[in-house]
Amino acid sequence: MDNNQDYSLFHKFIEKFSSTGFNAVNRDDSLMTELEKTMQNNNQFFFVGDMIHFKVLFTSKRSTQMIGVDPPNVIPYLFFETTHPDDIQRYSLARAKLFKLAQEFFIAGKGSALMSSNLKTLGADGKYKCLLFQCYIFYSETPFKTVYILQIHTDVDWCKKIKKEPHYYLGNDLSNFKYPDEELLMIGNIYTKREFEIIKLIELGLSSEEIAEKLFLSTNTVNVHRGNILKKSGKTRVSELIYDLMEHGML
Repeated sequence: MDNNQDYSLFHKFIEKFSSTGFNAVNRDDSLMTELEKTMQNNNQFFFVGDMIHFKVLFTSKRSTQMIGVDPPNVIPYLFFETTHPDDIQRYSLARAKLFKLAQEFFIAGKGSALMSSNLKTLGADGKYKCLLFQCYIFYSETPFKTVYILQIHTDVDWCKKIKKEPHYYLGNDLSNFKYPDEELLMIGNIYTKREFEIIKLIELGLSSEEIAEKLFLSTNTVNVHRGNILKKSGKTRVSELIYDLMEHGML
């Protein structure tokens, strides 16, 4: 598939329609025609929303084909219903972090950020597929003060590695705001699935002995994992790592 890696069309979309609060998006506009063609080619759809007023303002056509929901029916709560139970905690944490950032930007009167992660999401065919959620949030004073989100959903079911080690990015490097290739999808959690499972149990207050019992491991194995976790993190204490992960919306 000849994918369009460049997201310049999305920047043009923001520039053209943000002044009206994205309430006057003409689907017959030449820019929208080009965007929809790109969405078709890239197996994507997107929506733009107001994070302060908590509503979706515009959704591209392919939501129907990808998740079985027509554009007018895409609402903020939708992904709670369509995200796989195994991924709902990661979705909830990322969502909470996005809203925290939006509140900070609104209070400061400035700011923007990019967050991306992959989730197993129910498709139009009734089967779960791996979608990459790329969320660009930004403060705006036109036509009124608010924080907008442009959220792009891309089918990345073709990438097998991402299913073992989930992608996660939070920052301001807009070079990561592009059609995902394997290099981009490998950005993220540096811990194995087992290590992250142990981190979450430590965060809940469980001792190594209790973790070992819960995961059917030896205490020695758990302690080895804990040592590897600290080595990867570069921290001296697990509590520092947990705080860092919570700040990034991963715990």
